[in-house]
Amino acid sequence: MTTPDPAPAALAQGWRTLSLFHAKIEAHIEHALQSKHGLSVREYSLLDVLSRQHNGPGGHLQMKQVADAVALSQSATTRLVTRLEDRGLLSRYLCPTDRRGIYTDVSEAGAKLLAEARPTSEAALQEALDEAAQNPELAPLVQAVKTLYATA
Repeated sequence: MTTPDPAPAALAQGWRTLSLFHAKIEAHIEHALQSKHGLSVREYSLLDVLSRQHNGPGGHLQMKQVADAVALSQSATTRLVTRLEDRGLLSRYLCPTDRRGIYTDVSEAGAKLLAEARPTSEAALQEALDEAAQNPELAPLVQAVKTLYATA
């Protein structure tokens, strides 16, 4: 009789741990953004991604690129854009070089709300990471996040 390979179980446990880590952090940030600014994490992420566009070559994102950046389907992203547009936080306009393309920009009101919400999001992220670092199972993931984009 052979011993079962422990690798699949370990892989599944690793995935559950990663999912738990993500859920805890997202819930913490969600609560902070909702209570202080009336924004969901997805709404904040969308405003943040769109605020980083520019007018140079490749500066405006197509809806698929936006969807990928906020980890939503294209249809969910379109619905989210519509909700934020209805709130006056985004505006859409036709691409000047391709009349089939539609661009989305953050409005002045959206930029103001984003600027107000950014410190809340950043503080909530740091709080969530600090809390997760106390859990020995999550501490390596916290370290990975902190070093992933650290500058030299």
